[in-house]
Amino acid sequence: MNNQFIEMGKRIKLRRNELKIKQAELAETLGISNNHMSSIETGKERPSMEVFINICEELKVTPDYLLLGTMHANDIPQNITDTLRLCSKEDIELARRIIDLLVERNRRNWNDKFFV
Repeated sequence: MNNQFIEMGKRIKLRRNELKIKQAELAETLGISNNHMSSIETGKERPSMEVFINICEELKVTPDYLLLGTMHANDIPQNITDTLRLCSKEDIELARRIIDLLVERNRRNWNDKFFV
């Protein structure tokens, strides 16, 4: 199994759970079997392009989020990445935790704004 598809499946499952959608409900909405949906979430199978786009629409997320785990691709200001290079591993881990908290706080607002 490809780790990228395993991670994508975890993000699909996480977002589905955030929206309180059951796996069988999402599968039915997408027109696929529950077994296929389960295999996508575990990374055992890859969704077709059509199914992938429909997953993004149903879960109200960008393809970047499902594929890369980011809401926006490559839009981190250069000065932030340069400054992080000066930090210790412990400081970077602390920054990652803070960012995770900010992302969690803003995720729903961002999705509501862009996927009404």
